Amino acid sequence: MYQLLKEEGKARRGEFVTVHGTVQTPAFMNVATAGAIKGAVSAFDLREIGCQVQLCNTYHLHLRPGDSVVKKLGGIRQFTGWKGPVLTDSGGFQVFSLAKLRNIKEEGVTFASHIDGHKIFMGPEESMQIQSNLGSTIAMAFDECVENPAEYGYAKASCQRTVRWLERCKKELARLNALGDTINPRQLLFGINQGSTYEDLRVENMKQIAEMELDGYAIGGLAVGEPVEEMYRIIEAVEQEMPKGKIRYLMGVGTPANILEAVYRGVDLFDCVMPSRNARHGHIFTMEGRRNLWNSKYELDQNPLDKTCDCPVCRNFTRAYIHHLFKAGEMLAMRLSVLHNLYFYNKLLEKIRTALEEGNFASFYREHASQLDKRI
Repeated sequence: MYQLLKEEGKARRGEFVTVHGTVQTPAFMNVATAGAIKGAVSAFDLREIGCQVQLCNTYHLHLRPGDSVVKKLGGIRQFTGWKGPVLTDSGGFQVFSLAKLRNIKEEGVTFASHIDGHKIFMGPEESMQIQSNLGSTIAMAFDECVENPAEYGYAKASCQRTVRWLERCKKELARLNALGDTINPRQLLFGINQGSTYEDLRVENMKQIAEMELDGYAIGGLAVGEPVEEMYRIIEAVEQEMPKGKIRYLMGVGTPANILEAVYRGVDLFDCVMPSRNARHGHIFTMEGRRNLWNSKYELDQNPLDKTCDCPVCRNFTRAYIHHLFKAGEMLAMRLSVLHNLYFYNKLLEKIRTALEEGNFASFYREHASQLDKRI
């Protein structure tokens, strides 16, 4: 259940109550695709750096170790040691990312596994069954994320099919939640808005799925190559049709500035691999902008990664030391950088929540919108 606590313009401060804990929003979800954050970060680390929700991927966990295995081991939360809410992506993004290995039909999608090439079929029912086996807090509906640019006719047909798939997801999840051996019989379902960058398709699709009384609504199919101005334009159009009393999730976004801009436009929930992926390549996010720790200017720099940060890394290590670790090829370089970046993302969302509570989000937005993605 989502409770809207306060608004400033379109920006929203809220709480999302789930069977596995309450999420303070706006919030960032840390991406643990296969049940772990890349960069040797565990569920126990996530608690220390302020994570509220962990995101895991249906497709990848279905392949390894297998959702039936995870179910036997008590579900994804028991398996990973993460005690808070978990959102599982439906596998629909792989319809997009594995374009050369797929065949889409009304029934669902046939994939070739990226691991060994064996054929996998996944439709709405299969996606819900896998996510039920994983026992996540939130299940995402099975959808098709079309490429950008997409031909209008294909995007329209894809939207219509995604709505039909959503109806099947809702029916199947209700059946699964009623079974006696279901790990989480209170599993929630989020629908996903699609329509490429066509405003009329997006708006119509949002109107259709809003009528289905789901637990939350996501905007998918953005941050796939379109200019950020296009993304913001679509968010503004879709937001007007999103139920005010339900949580809103922008999938796969993005940079710190992207997140701030999306909060400004009424979004509550985010996920992205960027903080961990960039960290593994030495790119560090700070309130001043982005640093590249490979740069030789950090060789003798005894400052923390971010002078304003109180994360475990900034309290204990210097830029010079982590610069050295990258140069030396030490795994610790990636671990420390990932910890800092994820802490930074979660702290940024905490600062946004505080600004909304105190009624000064507009000034926070003006101060930081252009600074956060600046290269130092």
